[in-house]
Amino acid sequence: MNDILVMKFGGTSMGSADRMCIAAQICADARKHSKVTIVVSAMSKITDLLLSTLRAAEEGDQEGVKENIRIIEARHVETCRELLPPDRQERVLATIRGLIEEFERISSGILMLAERPPRSVDEALAIGERLSAALMAACLESSGIAAIAINARDVVVTDSVFGNASPRMDLTSEKAAKLLLPRMGAGMIPVVTGFNGATVDNKPTTLGRGGSDFSASILASALNARELWIWTDVDGIMSADPRLVPDAAVLDIVTYREAAELAYNGAKVLHPRTIAPLVEKGIPVWSKNSFNLAAPGTKIVPHAEGVGPRAVTSMANVALISIEPASPAIQGTMLMGRVLESLGRANIEVLAFTSSSYRQSFCFLIRKDEVDAALDSLKAELALELAHEYVHPVEVNDNVGLLAVVGEGMAGHPGLAGRVFTAISAEQVNIIAIAQGSSELTISIVVRRDGLERAVKAVHAECKMGHSQ
Repeated sequence: MNDILVMKFGGTSMGSADRMCIAAQICADARKHSKVTIVVSAMSKITDLLLSTLRAAEEGDQEGVKENIRIIEARHVETCRELLPPDRQERVLATIRGLIEEFERISSGILMLAERPPRSVDEALAIGERLSAALMAACLESSGIAAIAINARDVVVTDSVFGNASPRMDLTSEKAAKLLLPRMGAGMIPVVTGFNGATVDNKPTTLGRGGSDFSASILASALNARELWIWTDVDGIMSADPRLVPDAAVLDIVTYREAAELAYNGAKVLHPRTIAPLVEKGIPVWSKNSFNLAAPGTKIVPHAEGVGPRAVTSMANVALISIEPASPAIQGTMLMGRVLESLGRANIEVLAFTSSSYRQSFCFLIRKDEVDAALDSLKAELALELAHEYVHPVEVNDNVGLLAVVGEGMAGHPGLAGRVFTAISAEQVNIIAIAQGSSELTISIVVRRDGLERAVKAVHAECKMGHSQ
């Protein structure tokens, strides 16, 4: 491992000219002690606007497409003019215009086709990060720091799962060594686009929700970085969502597994897959706040002493899908396997899974925006069984929420699960389903949506996670 620091700046940290200037100063300070590569997200709200534009194109809304593109271009042009002195603006404005033209070309194709090919969507969505990288590199250069904007498509090699690609680390490491190391060695800061990559044959891909975090960890691993710093708009990883629990505390240190579980179960600090590339090399991660530089942040490490439940997190936009055999001719375990395989083919993440032993019924939790795709896949897989009523109709309950209690040391706390369930029940919140992994790292609990916030507060207080405890 060498003296390389990889830093990732999220959408809010890239959200305006002022925020980019602060990010540039952070980079300048870090460069005094380390070789630095940074990864940038699109400016806040831009990815949503790009996606909305593609939907409008698919629906044939030509005026909506034009208006959204006008807004996207205007925001970046305005940021450029605020960010850079007049003599440095024209080159960057030309880059912005060129990228907007690329997006217009893709949108026009979708308008003509009346559909959104996954490959075209990935190519289009990466425009947001490319715009952000161009502005950030220019900002660094205008402050006297040599920098270059680099499209991650030229560095991060992935498989061909468009919309949710995974890295080919061996090939990515080779490209990073050729493209990034020489530039850092020459004193430059590479500004790499987050969220995107490309297949071996250079077809554009994206890395899924919040993929810029994942991009940063991929590059940190590929470069054998000393540390990875992820800059957001919160002070670190917290014991609960402070909007739900005012007493929530920032955690000084968490393990890889705790961070991954918290992210997977709804905590918004890290992308769920961020940790995976770092595990083998044990690269530590810092979650820091670019809006509060005095806050120390949270350090994420391979191992720490288990102390019991560390945090409680929640997800509201979820749905519980239940499946029950209607005939003894259906073997439950085989049915579960087919259902899970079907969801895997549809690229649907299962957030929690639980089953009964006698009736062989089972239920699983997924994100609400994936329900339609999940139902389509399940109905195709179980078409024969549903037609002959060997399986009851698939049930969907979207009036639910997920609560997860996470901590490495929970196995050493007898009676903890009972205390958690009692605390939730005391708030008159009904528990619908429970799932706990074999590692006892996470207890996942599904409750009615209208009781989710009360349940989170009750568990946080019962487990004494807050400032006042």
